[in-house]
Amino acid sequence: MKIEPKNYLDQFLCGDAIEVARTLPDDCVDTIVTSPPYFQQRDYGSDLQIGIESTQQEYIQRLADLFEELRRVVKPTGSAWVVIGDKYQKGELLGIPWRVCFGLKEIGWQLRSDCIWHKPNAMPSSAKTRPTTDHEYIFFFSHSKKYHYDADAIREPHVTFSENSKMKGGRKHFGKRGGTPEQGKNQGDNNLHDGRWDQAFHPSGRNKRTVWSISLSKFREAHFAVYPPQLVETCIKASCPEGGVVLDPFSGAGTTALVARSLGRHFIGIDCVDEYCDLARRRLDDRQ
Repeated sequence: MKIEPKNYLDQFLCGDAIEVARTLPDDCVDTIVTSPPYFQQRDYGSDLQIGIESTQQEYIQRLADLFEELRRVVKPTGSAWVVIGDKYQKGELLGIPWRVCFGLKEIGWQLRSDCIWHKPNAMPSSAKTRPTTDHEYIFFFSHSKKYHYDADAIREPHVTFSENSKMKGGRKHFGKRGGTPEQGKNQGDNNLHDGRWDQAFHPSGRNKRTVWSISLSKFREAHFAVYPPQLVETCIKASCPEGGVVLDPFSGAGTTALVARSLGRHFIGIDCVDEYCDLARRRLDDRQ
């Protein structure tokens, strides 16, 4: 039996993620923004948790089973952002993020982008045989070929012709007729050759790139690093219209919900640990 909107909208629902998802109605979510528990990384003290499976195959299958159910609750114009890190086992990198990604593609999710979350304040490592990891993957999936995506909402500042530009002499060309070379990527662009730079460079900034440099966040009551609000904000602004619904099936300390509400969106949070559901509720109440 499906539950009424008043019982799931702007609520934290505690229980097994797939079982709770089965109670949600079809096409009720605009986008998913989540970071699943990483494989064999942390024990949250619940028999229902994902991440403590004995093999990576079991872990990937459980996530695939969940996201297959979540495809039903996401609108045809909807999407999903999945933040996930990798794991070393006996000194070898397992490639978990891409294995999960392929698992989701096999059940119908369409991969639109693989973004890199670069962490400027990543924890130092004692590794001597490999580089220190300071990134995680952010996979962007759509439910179907036609999906909501607001590129203008997440544009970045232009680099070309700024003090950060790497193009030698580039600033001298700005606004000048014939100021671009006849060969190269701008060949044949009459707007540029007529000095119409305003038509080539969007006034709100350049299109979002796939490497996001965002520092780790901390929330003292969670006892571990939570993914940063800035990362969540980017995902929500791009994929959830104002007044829409954001779902996090691993809501933890409630960061996704907190950001969603601050941006004028509704949220649905799911977590299998009562303690974290209570923590997330308190955290939102404190921001009222």
